[in-house]
Amino acid sequence: MPPLSLAWAYGVLGVVLIAAAVTDIWKGKIYNALTYPAVAAGLIGHTVAGGLGGTAQSLGLSGAMMGLAVGFLPMLLVWRAGGIGGGDAKLMAAVGALTGWRFTLAAMFCGLLVAALMALGVMLRRRIARRTLGRIWRFLYLWFTPTKAGDPATASSPTIPFGLAMCIGSAGALVDRFFGGPMASRLLGI
Repeated sequence: MPPLSLAWAYGVLGVVLIAAAVTDIWKGKIYNALTYPAVAAGLIGHTVAGGLGGTAQSLGLSGAMMGLAVGFLPMLLVWRAGGIGGGDAKLMAAVGALTGWRFTLAAMFCGLLVAALMALGVMLRRRIARRTLGRIWRFLYLWFTPTKAGDPATASSPTIPFGLAMCIGSAGALVDRFFGGPMASRLLGI
């Protein structure tokens, strides 16, 4: 069970996740008007509650910045490679700023699992799993050879709302954290 002093951060996170999921499904985007205020709320709120270094009950600015970095930097690399949109990366930055690095790792793990299941479902429904997996294997093969690997996606490649997957994964991690589930306590030590 998370400390009661972090209830405000989890409340803000819940609102942000719902709004991001709705806009990602409806418009295919996660807007800066949602992610930037969430990042600011995390940084400012944790600084006010725990100072620069944090306390046992609050992350502090350093904990919020660490969470922001853990959420944003890996997603920035994936965005730069063309795998996701910038809003998805900024959403994970907001998750990190609000909840810290441990929760952010759990949320990413769950979100990537949900995204993989969504992608597999789309490939199976469209009957393109074999062709898509062949392109991915070819990409991985070329990645490890001296030639420059190309993007395995084509113009006809299906896409999934990755932000929705991250929202579902974060919500799953939040429920797990709230009830002290196995992921929080055993896998990640939080």
